[in-house]
Amino acid sequence: MSNQNPGSKKIIPILAEGSDGELISLYAAHQRIYPRSVSGLFSKWRWGMVWLTQIIFYGLPWLEFGQRQAVLFDLGARRFYIFGLVLYPQDFIYLTGLMVISALSLFLFTAVAGRLWCGYACPQTVYTEVFMWIEKQVEGDRTARMRRDGQNWGLEKAARKTLKHIIWIAVALWTGFTFVGYFSPIRQFAGEFVQMNLGPWETFWTFFYGFATYGNAGFMREQVCKHMCPYARFQSAMFDKDTLIVTYDKERGEPRGARSRKADPKTLNLGACVDCNLCVQVCPTGIDIRKGLQYECIGCGACVDVCDAVMDRIGYARGLVKYSTDNAMKQGWSQSQTLRHVFRPRVLVYSTILGSIVLAMLVSLNLRTLFKVDVVRDRGVMARIVDGDNIENVYRLQIMNATESNQRYRITAGGLAGLKLSTENVVLVESTQARWVTVRLQVPMQDMTPGSHAIAFDIESLDAPGHLTEKSVFLVPR
Repeated sequence: MSNQNPGSKKIIPILAEGSDGELISLYAAHQRIYPRSVSGLFSKWRWGMVWLTQIIFYGLPWLEFGQRQAVLFDLGARRFYIFGLVLYPQDFIYLTGLMVISALSLFLFTAVAGRLWCGYACPQTVYTEVFMWIEKQVEGDRTARMRRDGQNWGLEKAARKTLKHIIWIAVALWTGFTFVGYFSPIRQFAGEFVQMNLGPWETFWTFFYGFATYGNAGFMREQVCKHMCPYARFQSAMFDKDTLIVTYDKERGEPRGARSRKADPKTLNLGACVDCNLCVQVCPTGIDIRKGLQYECIGCGACVDVCDAVMDRIGYARGLVKYSTDNAMKQGWSQSQTLRHVFRPRVLVYSTILGSIVLAMLVSLNLRTLFKVDVVRDRGVMARIVDGDNIENVYRLQIMNATESNQRYRITAGGLAGLKLSTENVVLVESTQARWVTVRLQVPMQDMTPGSHAIAFDIESLDAPGHLTEKSVFLVPR
């Protein structure tokens, strides 16, 4: 049996029941894609985003702010450090705001220029670029890889494949290690990692995230974008005819066909497309942009770069494949006309809402009180009568200091006549720490009606501006 061409499509047939040998294809087996390397403006942008995102991702956990890690989400201590910010679980509203901002940003970018996120900044795209670059350095260019994959196994093929996977696994484990370093102090974690003295959850997430990176970027690649990512499915709801997308100028390019450089396409009745098929070869998802916009297109612009290079070589004008809009292609708009229509009311509304939410988030962060208080009734002592004919209720206050210095807080209570504290009313909480304080409130028995009475705790910071009021109830027994 002859070797199967690595790029060919294998059809899996079955015999239809009751038929006379009629074959029905159930599905087409996955066709492996060998993307061709390309250089150009958009390729530089993609690699610029690769460098930017990975420098931030790998470098951020190692930065220090004062005497601690600059960015650390300490789940065990329930504190989240982001440079000068110290956030507690009670600040969950900011995470909600961040998610809303991310969603609106995605809507805005998609309305303006389609799948910009997918083509330039999505982790799947970024790590696929990195893994393909490693593959190219070890196994050679597209032609060499296709030829080697079609050959029988030998020493050279095994050595190159093994080296490639060793480097892939090293990068994947480094990625998993860095990911865990955002949740566990990375310098301490690094020592434990070298000594193989990791905790169970650190071990799980390091290898899980590493395995996901290795599998998605090394093997699944475009399958994630085409079949697993939900964004590929609902992106069309955010597109319209004035969205910038990668387009093929069919009026100019058709009819396509090969020709010599010196040939006049008009005399041959040909369009500008020389049918070199390079736009398909460089596409990371393996589509032919000349068939129109397809949901698999991630808008990376690789076909634009390679087509412009071909146009330069044969002396034709650039722009056969380019970023444009459906309306611009149909009506022949200039670049300035296209951009004017891109910034349409829909985009302006998204931008206004997004800007308002970002501004509100920044203002809220700037004006927030730098400590939190939780009031919990002591369930072991609901209410009791103590010396002096007073009724006493016991409470537990958790005071959380969200500053980088020790703070003193004064506790007072009000809401009932004669209400007083029978415990110390000034407490010290160390920097970025939380402290539980037991507070006893007493009130004279006389003239008190049985039942639940509303009260309020006032907590004032003595060392920094800040004041909080927390409501509770005072119980009087029958």
